[in-house]
Formats: sequence, structure tokens, C-alpha cells
Amino acid sequence: MALPARSDNPEADIVGNKPQNQLHTVTSTKSPALTGKLEADLEIKASPEQFYNMVANKPHHMHHACYDKIQGCDLHEGEFGKVGTVVIWRYVHDGKTKVTKDVIEAIDPDKKLVTFRVIEGDKLKEYKSLLATLQVFPKNGGSGSVVRWTLEYEKLHQGIAPETFLQFLLDVSKDMDAHITQPN
Repeated sequence: MALPARSDNPEADIVGNKPQNQLHTVTSTKSPALTGKLEADLEIKASPEQFYNMVANKPHHMHHACYDKIQGCDLHEGEFGKVGTVVIWRYVHDGKTKVTKDVIEAIDPDKKLVTFRVIEGDKLKEYKSLLATLQVFPKNGGSGSVVRWTLEYEKLHQGIAPETFLQFLLDVSKDMDAHITQPN
């Protein structure tokens, strides 16, 4: 069942100061059974600049924040923070160690946006295509930010649950936020 349409303003999806951390299903124009788009917002304490900078420019530091989830991010080709850069992620998802190779398909420092496309690895055992987009917005009326993860995918078969990977990204984001905002 699809949830109501979402606004471009993440604050519209937050009630009071309480993060909603909700998964939002957006219907697809292709075969809804195999293709789709999921979005989730998460309210964090870190500034948009701090959070975006770690994901876009220092992903190789992310394992310091959540080693139980991200075990490493290696630069394979290009330069961190640039379109066309290829990175190799080593991570634990659904209790299994996995590897994936992603290309940075879009990056926009002004919008605090970065898009990763999976090009090799374990995720392609489940998906024909998978894009993960992160965008970080300033939180209205206070300090902190709203992190929005969007997954666009085409599954290889019905048995794949993209919601678990989206939840993984939210869990990583929570750990990163705690790491970024911890007192020195």
C-alpha cells in the first residue's frame, strides 16, 4: 500500500521535534512488483554540512562510527567527492559480510546530495539496478538536520526486501550522527 505523497520539505514529514523515521513507498510506473522507490527521513543532531561531508568526502572514515555495520570504504577509482568516483564498500547487512562496488553518479554540495549506483558485488545478486541517494536538509526551527535516504531499485525476484537495506542506511546514519556530535 502506498503512503500519501510526500513534500520536498522534510520538515512537513516531522511532527513537533520528534523524528518520524518512517519508510515511505512511492509507486513505480514499471512493474510494481519488481521496481520501486523507497524513502525515509531521519532527524539528527549533526549539521547538514558535517553529515554530508562525511558521506560525500570522507566515506573511508565512516567505519569509525559504525564498524559493526561498515567495515571499510576503499577508493577504487577517481577522487572522493567527485562524480564518476568508484568506491568499494565492505559492510554487514542481514548478519552477512558483503561487498559492493558503487559509482558516485551525482553529487551536489549546495543541495547536500550524493547518489551512489551499485555496479558490482553482492547487491547485484538481488537487484538488477540499485541507486541510493542521500540528501541532508537543515532542520527548521532549531539545530540539527533531516537525513533523507531514497532507494530506487529493480529487484531480480519477488523475495527481496529493499526495506531492510533502507533500514540499514538509517541505522548507519544514526551511528554516524552519534559519532559526529560526540563531545571531544
